[in-house]
Amino acid sequence: MHLPATFVRNIRSVYAPAVAGTWLDRLPALLAEVAADWELSVGAPYDLAFNYVTRVTRADGTPAVLKLCPPGYEGMRTEPTVLRLAGGNGMVRLLAEDAGRGAFLLERAEPGELLEVLHRTDDDAATRIAADVGRRLHRPVPEADRAVFPTVEDLAVRAFRDLRERHGGGTGSLPADVVERGEREHAELVASSAPPVVLHGDLHHGNILRSHRGWLAIDPHGVLGEPAYEVGALLRNPIGLGLRPDIRPVLDRRVAILAEAYGVERERVRAWGRAHNVVSLIWDNQDGDQVDAATLAVVEALS
Repeated sequence: MHLPATFVRNIRSVYAPAVAGTWLDRLPALLAEVAADWELSVGAPYDLAFNYVTRVTRADGTPAVLKLCPPGYEGMRTEPTVLRLAGGNGMVRLLAEDAGRGAFLLERAEPGELLEVLHRTDDDAATRIAADVGRRLHRPVPEADRAVFPTVEDLAVRAFRDLRERHGGGTGSLPADVVERGEREHAELVASSAPPVVLHGDLHHGNILRSHRGWLAIDPHGVLGEPAYEVGALLRNPIGLGLRPDIRPVLDRRVAILAEAYGVERERVRAWGRAHNVVSLIWDNQDGDQVDAATLAVVEALS
C-alpha cells in the first residue's frame, strides 16, 4: 500500500506518535480484514487527508466507499449518527459500520461531480442546490442522541477561549475588532436561534456531489443548531472565493437566495456568515498564528 507523504504527515500531526505510527503500520492489514469481512473488492483510494477513504465494490456489484479512521477520530460518534438520522435524505447512506475498527461503509455518489463544478458556470443554481440539500438532511435530534453532538455554541465558546489562551488574552495576528464582533454576534445569534436540529456542520461545494438520486452531502461533522447556521460554510467556499474581485455581488446574490431558502431575514444570513467565519479564522489560526486572507475578506465583505 502506498500512502502519500502528505497523508502520513497529517496523521502524525494530529495524533500521538504511538497512535499514529501503530495505525499507519496496521493500515494495510486493517483494510484487508475489513474488506474480507464485508466482502469488498478494493479499488483506488481518493485523495487522502485525515482518513483512509477508498473506492470499493460490494459482493453484489454495488459501488461503495470505505472509510477507515484512526483511533480517536473526533467524528467516530457524530458522523455515523448523522448519517443514520438522515436515512439517505440529502446525504449518502450509511451501509455498515464497525466502531471498534473505525470503519464506515458508505453509498458511493455517482457520477460524483462536485457542486463546485456547477458553481463555476451558475453560482445561483449551485447555491439553491446547496440550500435544498441542507433542508433535506436537517433532522430534529432524538433525546437519546442529543449527548452525541456538540452545539454551535459549544464550538464557538471553545474557539474564542482557546484563541485568547494561546495569545495571553489577545487575538494574535487576527484583527481584535473582527474577533470581538464575531464573538458578540455569535452569542446574539445563538440566544435568538430557532429550535436546534442536527446540522451537517460543514456544508459546502466540496461536500455536495451529484448522484443518481440527486445531489447528496458527504462528510458530515454533526452539530446542533438552527438551520440557518448552515449558510456559514457556503458563504466562504469554494476555497479562495474571498479573493475574487467580484466577491461583494456574489455574496449579495447568495445571501438573498439563502435567506429565502431558510426563511430568515437577509441580515441574519449575513450575521451567521460573519460569525461562523470568524470562528473558522480561529480554527485556521491554531497552528502558526496565520490569517486566512480569503476567509477574512468574506467576513469583511459581509459587513
